[in-house]
Amino acid sequence: MIAIPLVAALLLGAPQQAGPAQPQWTPQQLEQIRQKQEQMRQQREPARQTAIHINDLAGNIHSEADARAYVDAVAEELTGHRHMSWTTRSIRHRVAHAEYEAATDPSRQIPEQRIVDIWSEYVREIDAPAEALVTIAELHNLRDSMYLSASQYAWKRGLNQSIWTMPNVYALDADGKVAGGCRAVEALRLIHDMHDMFPNVRFARERVQKGVLASEAFKQRQLSPPQPAKAMFSSAELHAISARNPIQPAVYRFQQEHGERAYQQLLRRLFAELFPAD
Repeated sequence: MIAIPLVAALLLGAPQQAGPAQPQWTPQQLEQIRQKQEQMRQQREPARQTAIHINDLAGNIHSEADARAYVDAVAEELTGHRHMSWTTRSIRHRVAHAEYEAATDPSRQIPEQRIVDIWSEYVREIDAPAEALVTIAELHNLRDSMYLSASQYAWKRGLNQSIWTMPNVYALDADGKVAGGCRAVEALRLIHDMHDMFPNVRFARERVQKGVLASEAFKQRQLSPPQPAKAMFSSAELHAISARNPIQPAVYRFQQEHGERAYQQLLRRLFAELFPAD
């Protein structure tokens, strides 16, 4: 996964620094590079085709059976990824039920407020720094950026078609913008990204402070004449921002002080709050 999304690079601009001279490749070296690129493409092709299939499932949910097929496909693809404990079969049906409801009835989408409340509870339980808390505006801004990055870059342009960049995961409103609520798998993806890729939250926070959505900035750039990119941060500053994650050290301390069992119990309790039984 990309720690700083392509949309962040679009909004921030590329640092204006003089780089080293471009190497002069021989025809033989260029052919070797081409062959390696083709080999890598062929290696990624099965995963790409799987992602295309799952994305199609996500965009065609009309029954609970459809939702279960989608959730099962995502879960099977993530088997072995410990950060996604919901892949166990015993609880997939609850995710699938919530996915079906959110996909077919906008009023049944998971409110952003619920996700913010659950995330805040998690942050406080593991005693993470206060900066790890998020507001509804920051959460929505993050979702907007994630959807833009997937729909306009990674997926639409074929740059990185994977289960992490599927555009059909997201709940959209009638105007094609990110809705005020989430679908089930989208909510899990969102929590995962806040947990493992917190620098993206900081970028969303900065956009909120400036009063801009990534999608709005992207649209304005499309309508405006091309302008030279201006860097808002140096590469060293970007590296420093991306290196800090306030969540994972707190998780480590919690597990050391309370044990892995207590941590798993916390996750199960929060999962039940995210997907309450009817």
